Amino acid sequence: MNCINIAATEPATRVVADVYGDTGKGENAFATNAVIETILSRSAAKYYDPTATLTDDQIRDLVRIGTSAPTSFHLQNWRFIAVRTPEAKTRLRPVAWNQPAITDAAVTFIIIGQLADASTVPERLAPVVEAGIMPAHLVPDWEIPARGLYDDQPQRQRDEAVRSATFGAAAIIYAARSLGLGSTPMIGFDAEAVQSEFGLAEDEVPVMLLTVGPERTGNWPQKPRMPVADVLDFA
Repeated sequence: MNCINIAATEPATRVVADVYGDTGKGENAFATNAVIETILSRSAAKYYDPTATLTDDQIRDLVRIGTSAPTSFHLQNWRFIAVRTPEAKTRLRPVAWNQPAITDAAVTFIIIGQLADASTVPERLAPVVEAGIMPAHLVPDWEIPARGLYDDQPQRQRDEAVRSATFGAAAIIYAARSLGLGSTPMIGFDAEAVQSEFGLAEDEVPVMLLTVGPERTGNWPQKPRMPVADVLDFA
């Protein structure tokens, strides 16, 4: 496939008035926003082109976009394993319910959340301080409440691992869609077997698998969702 220059893609920015206002052409900009169109047109791909590949640089760019997602206290408590060689796919498929997408998709990411560890806050914030975004004296103001929230709280630590990994996966999903690639988040796998087969650490949780790659014909469009009125309350 043709190389996709992901790094050259700049995010569009619009003020609220532009998004909800009239474009001057009789259109509502909300309805023509490319980011929103990407989100609303995404669907889970079942069928991938098994001959297609992504370069390692393309995979790195997708993960770089994934790591732009939010994390609590800037913990960035995630890791990604890109399963893209035939050998690695052969290892993964049996512990992923033998799903064909594992071997057909260009890459399957093992999306890993790391248990929230407040002791990493100073290290994570060091580049933020160096960049002049945060003054150094505020670092303890982040670390202390993080310790109060997560220290000796295993359920909260795990909850945060799942949250962070899910945010990162979502960013990859929509980036892939914007580049014309299909994706499928998967929970159909043996978590303990994946942990063992791919050497995850004790503090790492395999949250999901995420296949990404060029699609072949046969995939459905996005399925209708429940009405907003059924899921939204105003307070």
